Amino acid sequence: MSDLLFRGGRVFLAADAFAEAVLVRDGRIAAVGAESDVAGLAAPGHETVDLDGGLLTPGFTDAHLHPVQAGLERARCDLSGIYGLPRYLERITAYAASHPGHEWIDGGGWDMSAFPGGLPHRSQLDVVDRPVYLIQRDHHAAWVNSRALELAGITRDTPDPADGRIERDADGTPSGVLHEGAMDLVGLLTPRPTASDLYDALMEAQNHLFSLGVTGWQDAIVGSYAGYDDQLPTYVSAAASGALRARVVGALWWDRARGAEQIPELLERRRSAEGLERFRAGSVKIMQDGITENFTAAVIEPYCRCGGTGLSYVDPALLRECVAELDRHGFQVHFHAIGERAVREALDSFEGTDPANRHHIAHLQIVEPSDLPRFAKLGVTANLQPLWATHHAQMDELTLPFLGEERSAWQYPFADLQRNGTLFCAGSDWPVSDADPIQGMHVAVNRTEPGGSIHAGYPTAQTPFLPGQSLTLATALTAYTAGSARINHDDDAGTIVPGNRADLVVLDRDPFTEPAADIWRTKVAMTFIDGQEVYRR
Repeated sequence: MSDLLFRGGRVFLAADAFAEAVLVRDGRIAAVGAESDVAGLAAPGHETVDLDGGLLTPGFTDAHLHPVQAGLERARCDLSGIYGLPRYLERITAYAASHPGHEWIDGGGWDMSAFPGGLPHRSQLDVVDRPVYLIQRDHHAAWVNSRALELAGITRDTPDPADGRIERDADGTPSGVLHEGAMDLVGLLTPRPTASDLYDALMEAQNHLFSLGVTGWQDAIVGSYAGYDDQLPTYVSAAASGALRARVVGALWWDRARGAEQIPELLERRRSAEGLERFRAGSVKIMQDGITENFTAAVIEPYCRCGGTGLSYVDPALLRECVAELDRHGFQVHFHAIGERAVREALDSFEGTDPANRHHIAHLQIVEPSDLPRFAKLGVTANLQPLWATHHAQMDELTLPFLGEERSAWQYPFADLQRNGTLFCAGSDWPVSDADPIQGMHVAVNRTEPGGSIHAGYPTAQTPFLPGQSLTLATALTAYTAGSARINHDDDAGTIVPGNRADLVVLDRDPFTEPAADIWRTKVAMTFIDGQEVYRR
């Protein structure tokens, strides 16, 4: 492999530190500094990448996403990227017509805010002559038709599962929306993807992520959830064959209906991935609550208007015991926590754990102010999904009215967490939201919708949401690079320093030199892994 010289732009190092050039040799960073110095170290016959005034950054690592599910949804009835019932029905009926041999119509990506009260209805899907199962964009609910309910045997007499809810009409008849654990009542009846389907979905997702500069990630649910099958064998196979080029950590799914008796199984699942260069299964994902929009996020004081305090999926006392044992076995624990009670329960469970395991809590929609200092004290990383911290219909119509003024002001407190010394990593939660890290950075800095968003036309989309919680671009970029590489225990990536792997991204401009409002316009021009090009725009 010949030397590779990057020149003609700037190189992001850290905070306010930049360089002019980088030399790559044998897949590693060989030199960083002034162009005149670095170019002189390049071997004869070296290749040159002209940054053309753009910015060279470390490869992005997405600390929380679901790529196999995303790949499957992209291959099925995909409602992401469009909005509103008429457009949904147009795509659903077109998909059904073009796939006459499919026993079920399944897919997802619909947005709660497109429906009054956030709730579609089974009757809207009854125009399709087959059972329909469509997962909501946030993956916390499913929209089904009457035929699907019939096949599942769900009637007005069917009780809600302990970890979910069947939405019902006034007379008790299931309306066609299944929340949380109730999704499996129908989802597990849908046709199972083949091993080839799962492999193709992973490869499709990997190619898409490369086009966005993502060179590594943490898959936030490796296991069976919401009607999806376990993708651990897919990762192991792809890593063993060399098809998996990205470096990936799998967060093994914690079955919230069970306790510590499942830990030996998790240990065996971890062992099944040992010895693989590109994939490790060293994290465990615990989903402690749901989401605010369907009132399953665990809050301390009742929701306004509707009452209730949401769901804690794992009893807090049991949670502390299980997290302590996972920690003793060297597992990293990766929490989903949306409501302030769930965040507190997660933090409580980390008391006395080993910070070297690099535990983290994702989403952090609501954090009670007294809990802000505890992240740094406990060595817990805040895993940010910045794209959600804006005014959009789901926030303004389905969240703010039910949280109340004081609690609404506790949402996505990025700057407060930083002031308290919290370490950051960042991710997209794709396919819940856009996988593009640049769009997430735009929101982290501006707290407004990116100009290219399907929500950008919403009346308040360009009104900053709690602008006092904004981050600098350098902080946001560091979260998506060094911060997320760190959470994956990938200690020779995430920064451009001699000796580190040459996982690199060339941006088509230098966003540090342009107005903050235009960050979203930045595109990835090239992506490199181990100094080898894996994407060119």
